[in-house]
Amino acid sequence: MKNFFVIVFVFYAGLAITSCSDVRRSPGAAYMPDMSYSVAVETYAKLDSTKFTKNLGELGEGKIYYTAYPVAGTMARGDELPFPYAMDKPGDSANYVASKQVQSPISALTPVETKETERLYLVNCAICHGPKLDGNGPLYKDGAGPFASAPRNLAGDPLMINMPEGQMFYTVTYGKNMMGSYASQITSKQRWMIIHYIKSQQAAKAAAAKPAATDSTAARAKTDSTVKGK
Repeated sequence: MKNFFVIVFVFYAGLAITSCSDVRRSPGAAYMPDMSYSVAVETYAKLDSTKFTKNLGELGEGKIYYTAYPVAGTMARGDELPFPYAMDKPGDSANYVASKQVQSPISALTPVETKETERLYLVNCAICHGPKLDGNGPLYKDGAGPFASAPRNLAGDPLMINMPEGQMFYTVTYGKNMMGSYASQITSKQRWMIIHYIKSQQAAKAAAAKPAATDSTAARAKTDSTVKGK
Protein backbone atom coordinates (compact mmCIF):
# COMPACT_ATOMS: atom_id res chain seq x y z
CA MET A 1 0.00 0.00 0.00
CA LYS A 2 2.88 2.29 0.88
CA ASN A 3 4.42 1.65 -2.54
CA PHE A 4 1.18 2.72 -4.21
CA PHE A 5 1.11 6.08 -2.42
CA VAL A 6 4.79 6.61 -3.18
CA ILE A 7 4.20 5.94 -6.88
CA VAL A 8 1.20 8.28 -6.99
CA PHE A 9 3.18 11.02 -5.19
CA VAL A 10 6.17 10.68 -7.52
CA PHE A 11 3.87 10.71 -10.58
CA TYR A 12 2.05 13.92 -9.62
CA ALA A 13 5.25 15.60 -8.42
CA GLY A 14 6.93 14.85 -11.73
CA LEU A 15 3.87 16.07 -13.60
CA ALA A 16 3.86 19.36 -11.68
CA ILE A 17 7.56 19.93 -12.24
CA THR A 18 7.26 19.11 -15.94
CA SER A 19 4.26 21.39 -16.48
CA CYS A 20 5.92 24.29 -14.63
CA SER A 21 9.17 24.06 -16.54
CA ASP A 22 7.59 23.80 -19.99
CA VAL A 23 6.05 27.29 -20.24
CA ARG A 24 4.82 28.20 -23.71
CA ARG A 25 6.11 31.63 -24.60
CA SER A 26 4.61 31.70 -28.11
CA PRO A 27 0.87 31.74 -28.81
CA GLY A 28 1.52 29.82 -32.01
CA ALA A 29 0.63 30.72 -35.57
CA ALA A 30 -2.38 32.97 -36.16
CA TYR A 31 -4.50 32.40 -39.25
CA MET A 32 -5.40 36.12 -39.56
CA PRO A 33 -3.03 38.10 -37.31
CA ASP A 34 -4.51 41.49 -38.22
CA MET A 35 -7.87 40.22 -36.93
CA SER A 36 -6.45 38.41 -33.89
CA TYR A 37 -4.36 41.19 -32.39
CA SER A 38 -5.03 44.89 -31.91
CA VAL A 39 -2.91 47.18 -34.07
CA ALA A 40 -0.77 49.93 -32.55
CA VAL A 41 -1.68 53.45 -33.65
CA GLU A 42 1.27 55.51 -34.81
CA THR A 43 0.19 59.02 -35.78
CA TYR A 44 1.84 60.63 -38.84
CA ALA A 45 3.62 57.40 -39.85
CA LYS A 46 3.37 56.45 -43.50
CA LEU A 47 0.83 53.70 -44.18
CA ASP A 48 1.84 50.62 -46.14
CA SER A 49 -1.09 48.22 -46.42
CA THR A 50 1.20 45.41 -47.60
CA LYS A 51 2.73 45.25 -44.10
CA PHE A 52 -0.48 44.64 -42.17
CA THR A 53 0.32 41.01 -41.45
CA LYS A 54 4.01 41.43 -40.66
CA ASN A 55 5.54 41.74 -37.24
CA LEU A 56 4.61 45.20 -35.97
CA GLY A 57 8.02 45.57 -34.34
CA GLU A 58 9.69 45.36 -37.74
CA LEU A 59 7.56 47.90 -39.59
CA GLY A 60 9.83 50.85 -38.87
CA GLU A 61 8.60 53.88 -40.81
CA GLY A 62 5.79 51.84 -42.35
CA LYS A 63 3.82 51.56 -39.12
CA ILE A 64 0.06 51.48 -39.31
CA TYR A 65 -1.36 54.84 -38.35
CA TYR A 66 -4.56 56.85 -38.02
CA THR A 67 -5.56 60.27 -39.28
CA ALA A 68 -8.89 62.01 -39.65
CA TYR A 69 -8.84 61.71 -43.44
CA PRO A 70 -12.08 60.15 -44.73
CA VAL A 71 -11.89 57.06 -46.89
CA ALA A 72 -11.28 58.05 -50.51
CA GLY A 73 -14.54 58.85 -52.26
CA THR A 74 -16.55 59.17 -49.06
CA MET A 75 -17.57 61.93 -46.67
CA ALA A 76 -18.78 61.97 -43.07
CA ARG A 77 -22.48 62.38 -42.39
CA GLY A 78 -23.30 66.06 -41.93
CA ASP A 79 -19.92 67.21 -43.26
CA GLU A 80 -19.46 69.92 -45.88
CA LEU A 81 -19.25 69.00 -49.57
CA PRO A 82 -15.74 68.00 -50.68
CA PHE A 83 -13.43 70.76 -51.87
CA PRO A 84 -13.70 70.83 -55.69
CA TYR A 85 -9.97 71.26 -56.33
CA ALA A 86 -7.22 68.73 -55.75
CA MET A 87 -3.72 69.59 -54.61
CA ASP A 88 -1.52 70.96 -57.40
CA LYS A 89 1.36 68.88 -58.61
CA PRO A 90 4.87 70.27 -57.93
CA GLY A 91 5.54 73.26 -60.15
CA ASP A 92 1.86 73.81 -60.94
CA SER A 93 -0.51 76.34 -59.35
CA ALA A 94 -3.64 76.07 -61.53
CA ASN A 95 -5.87 74.70 -58.78
CA TYR A 96 -4.50 77.15 -56.23
CA VAL A 97 -5.45 80.03 -58.51
CA ALA A 98 -8.83 78.49 -59.36
CA SER A 99 -9.65 78.00 -55.67
CA LYS A 100 -10.32 81.76 -55.44
CA GLN A 101 -13.73 81.06 -56.93
CA VAL A 102 -14.86 78.79 -54.09
CA GLN A 103 -17.27 80.45 -51.71
CA SER A 104 -17.34 79.62 -48.00
CA PRO A 105 -20.43 77.63 -46.97
CA ILE A 106 -20.42 79.50 -43.65
CA SER A 107 -22.00 82.94 -43.66
CA ALA A 108 -22.25 83.42 -39.89
CA LEU A 109 -21.35 81.73 -36.61
CA THR A 110 -23.44 81.47 -33.46
CA PRO A 111 -21.88 82.73 -30.19
CA VAL A 112 -21.20 79.11 -29.21
CA GLU A 113 -19.58 78.36 -32.57
CA THR A 114 -17.54 81.56 -32.37
CA LYS A 115 -16.14 80.54 -29.00
CA GLU A 116 -15.31 77.06 -30.29
CA THR A 117 -13.71 78.51 -33.45
CA GLU A 118 -11.52 80.82 -31.37
CA ARG A 119 -10.39 77.77 -29.39
CA LEU A 120 -9.63 75.88 -32.62
CA TYR A 121 -7.59 78.84 -33.89
CA LEU A 122 -5.59 79.09 -30.66
CA VAL A 123 -4.87 75.35 -30.66
CA ASN A 124 -3.96 74.93 -34.33
CA CYS A 125 -2.93 78.35 -35.71
CA ALA A 126 -1.80 80.68 -32.92
CA ILE A 127 1.47 78.82 -32.36
CA CYS A 128 2.68 80.36 -35.65
CA HIS A 129 0.35 83.24 -36.48
CA GLY A 130 -0.07 84.43 -32.89
CA PRO A 131 -3.15 84.76 -30.66
CA LYS A 132 -3.64 88.28 -32.06
CA LEU A 133 -3.25 87.12 -35.69
CA ASP A 134 -0.15 89.34 -35.95
CA GLY A 135 2.24 86.60 -37.11
CA ASN A 136 4.13 86.65 -33.81
CA GLY A 137 3.35 83.26 -32.31
CA PRO A 138 5.55 81.28 -29.88
CA LEU A 139 7.44 79.64 -32.74
CA TYR A 140 8.61 83.02 -34.04
CA LYS A 141 8.54 85.17 -30.89
CA ASP A 142 9.96 88.39 -32.40
CA GLY A 143 12.71 86.37 -34.04
CA ALA A 144 13.81 84.69 -30.81
CA GLY A 145 11.80 81.52 -31.39
CA PRO A 146 12.89 78.34 -33.18
CA PHE A 147 11.50 79.56 -36.53
CA ALA A 148 13.68 82.14 -38.29
CA SER A 149 11.05 83.10 -40.86
CA ALA A 150 8.15 85.21 -39.61
CA PRO A 151 4.72 83.67 -40.26
CA ARG A 152 2.15 85.69 -42.16
CA ASN A 153 0.44 88.53 -40.31
CA LEU A 154 -3.16 87.45 -40.83
CA ALA A 155 -4.61 90.73 -39.58
CA GLY A 156 -2.25 93.27 -41.18
CA ASP A 157 -0.70 91.73 -44.28
CA PRO A 158 -2.56 93.02 -47.38
CA LEU A 159 -1.98 89.66 -49.09
CA MET A 160 -3.91 87.85 -46.34
CA ILE A 161 -6.58 90.53 -46.04
CA ASN A 162 -7.32 90.37 -49.78
CA MET A 163 -6.97 86.58 -50.09
CA PRO A 164 -10.33 84.95 -50.94
CA GLU A 165 -11.72 82.39 -48.51
CA GLY A 166 -11.47 79.58 -51.06
CA GLN A 167 -7.75 80.17 -51.52
CA MET A 168 -7.25 80.27 -47.76
CA PHE A 169 -9.08 76.94 -47.52
CA TYR A 170 -6.79 75.47 -50.19
CA THR A 171 -3.75 76.56 -48.19
CA VAL A 172 -5.04 75.16 -44.89
CA THR A 173 -6.08 71.90 -46.56
CA TYR A 174 -3.00 71.16 -48.66
CA GLY A 175 -0.34 73.42 -47.17
CA LYS A 176 1.62 76.17 -48.92
CA ASN A 177 5.31 77.07 -48.78
CA MET A 178 6.44 76.71 -45.13
CA MET A 179 2.94 75.89 -43.88
CA GLY A 180 1.89 72.27 -43.75
CA SER A 181 -1.51 70.69 -44.31
CA TYR A 182 -4.07 70.68 -41.50
CA ALA A 183 -6.53 68.35 -43.23
CA SER A 184 -5.81 65.50 -40.81
CA GLN A 185 -6.03 67.66 -37.67
CA ILE A 186 -9.25 69.59 -38.25
CA THR A 187 -12.35 68.74 -40.25
CA SER A 188 -13.49 70.53 -43.39
CA LYS A 189 -16.18 72.41 -41.46
CA GLN A 190 -13.70 73.44 -38.76
CA ARG A 191 -11.35 74.80 -41.44
CA TRP A 192 -14.14 76.93 -42.89
CA MET A 193 -15.03 78.10 -39.37
CA ILE A 194 -11.44 79.19 -38.70
CA ILE A 195 -11.27 81.04 -42.02
CA HIS A 196 -14.55 82.81 -41.18
CA TYR A 197 -13.06 83.74 -37.80
CA ILE A 198 -9.92 85.16 -39.44
CA LYS A 199 -11.97 87.21 -41.92
CA SER A 200 -14.15 88.50 -39.08
CA GLN A 201 -11.08 89.58 -37.11
CA GLN A 202 -9.64 91.30 -40.20
CA ALA A 203 -12.90 93.22 -40.69
CA ALA A 204 -13.05 94.19 -37.01
CA LYS A 205 -9.46 95.51 -37.05
CA ALA A 206 -10.11 97.43 -40.27
CA ALA A 207 -13.25 99.01 -38.77
CA ALA A 208 -11.35 99.97 -35.62
CA ALA A 209 -8.63 101.65 -37.68
CA LYS A 210 -11.05 103.84 -39.69
CA PRO A 211 -12.06 106.27 -36.88
CA ALA A 212 -8.40 106.96 -36.15
CA ALA A 213 -7.79 107.81 -39.81
CA THR A 214 -10.89 110.02 -39.91
CA ASP A 215 -9.82 111.87 -36.77
CA SER A 216 -6.35 112.54 -38.16
CA THR A 217 -7.86 113.86 -41.41
CA ALA A 218 -10.19 116.18 -39.49
CA ALA A 219 -7.27 117.40 -37.36
CA ARG A 220 -5.24 118.22 -40.49
CA ALA A 221 -8.16 120.09 -42.01
CA LYS A 222 -8.59 122.12 -38.82
CA THR A 223 -4.88 122.94 -38.76
CA ASP A 224 -4.93 124.02 -42.38
CA SER A 225 -7.94 126.30 -41.84
CA THR A 226 -6.23 127.86 -38.81
CA VAL A 227 -3.12 128.53 -40.83
CA LYS A 228 -5.16 130.09 -43.65
CA GLY A 229 -7.01 132.32 -41.15
CA LYS A 230 -3.73 133.77 -40.01
